[in-house]
Amino acid sequence: MKQALLYAQSGGPTSVINASAYGVITEARRQGIKTYVALNGIEGLLCGKISDIDNEDNDQIELLRYTPASAFGSCRVKLPAHSQDKTKYEQILDIFRKLNIRYFVYNGGNDSMNTCSKIADFMQENDYECYVCGIPKTIDNDLLLTDHCPGYGSASKFIATACSEIALDTNVYAHGRITVVEIMGRDAGWLTASSALASVYGAGPDLIYLPERPFDLDSFTQKCKDVYEKNHSCLVAVSEGIRDNDGKYICSYANDEHKDMFNNTQLGGVGAYLASYLTKKTGIKTRAIELSLMQRCSAHIASLTDNEEAVLAGKTAVESVVGGITNKMVAFKRESNSPYKISCVLAPLCEIAHGTQSMPDKFIGEDCCSVTKEFIEYATPLIMGEVKLKYENGLPVFAKLKNDVIKF
Repeated sequence: MKQALLYAQSGGPTSVINASAYGVITEARRQGIKTYVALNGIEGLLCGKISDIDNEDNDQIELLRYTPASAFGSCRVKLPAHSQDKTKYEQILDIFRKLNIRYFVYNGGNDSMNTCSKIADFMQENDYECYVCGIPKTIDNDLLLTDHCPGYGSASKFIATACSEIALDTNVYAHGRITVVEIMGRDAGWLTASSALASVYGAGPDLIYLPERPFDLDSFTQKCKDVYEKNHSCLVAVSEGIRDNDGKYICSYANDEHKDMFNNTQLGGVGAYLASYLTKKTGIKTRAIELSLMQRCSAHIASLTDNEEAVLAGKTAVESVVGGITNKMVAFKRESNSPYKISCVLAPLCEIAHGTQSMPDKFIGEDCCSVTKEFIEYATPLIMGEVKLKYENGLPVFAKLKNDVIKF
């Protein structure tokens, strides 16, 4: 049986995760490698939900590059250490043997890279020749050992554009209001910081609050009031993960903390809480805006740079495993800002899976509510260029895959 490659997607989608899938599929085809996809990531793999890429129409594969969300489904499953429980790993190994899968490429964030590393280790310990590579994916931009992550540039482009449009809207009245825009980001402020691009290149937030700095309600209220009294309006960008001096999430001031399956506090609602708080304390009209899922699925305004790099990451992952390299993740190394240039390197999965990359101090303003010129120089190249979508009846056309499950 011909050696085969298995690809899968995991975690929260981005507007370019399928561009990485496109890079994997096209490079595997170029090298004559049989390609399968596990539907719904590791969860689907364990259930035997495998699809054969050869069953998909070529025109749909071409559309895949510009299609948002996870075209092959996703999951949020955390595998136990195989030293504690081998059951799921033995299931995976059995499937790999049946389909002669010798290359495994997993596309996701921190938890996905952890899964990737565990599988690579198990295959090696069981003397099964299978080369494993991770493809980074996260709009949060918080993976270690890479300059940035596919998905971040497009999310930043959407956030900066949305904040610019909101800023223009808030300024139309002689006496406006304080508008609080809530942006994704649990532990790292990369996304919220990108709202500053709107301010530098047009109109945008007056104040920006990141998780990397303790949040003080009294200081926040006074600064909002000062800006409003000067400009008759105030636009604030806040990360959903801002915390007080004791490390308590501000969103939990309004609601009790709830935990997800990974024991992380479920976030959301900080914008609404702060807007309500400001009205009570100042009497000024407020509005809360939560960008929510639009940050990760707005493919109509994706960054061309981001899309091209996502394809490159997929292509490089295939080249890596075919070249006999395993237990690595494709990472980006920035060669220069002007002209902007990056190269692909391979980072060890074991050093990525158990940490996050916060915004460095040099990117955060001394006033704790702004970003620096260094951040603007870092982020600007990542939002450059526009993708050219196919349109019909005034709407973009996205891929429609069969995703038929094969029998084996």
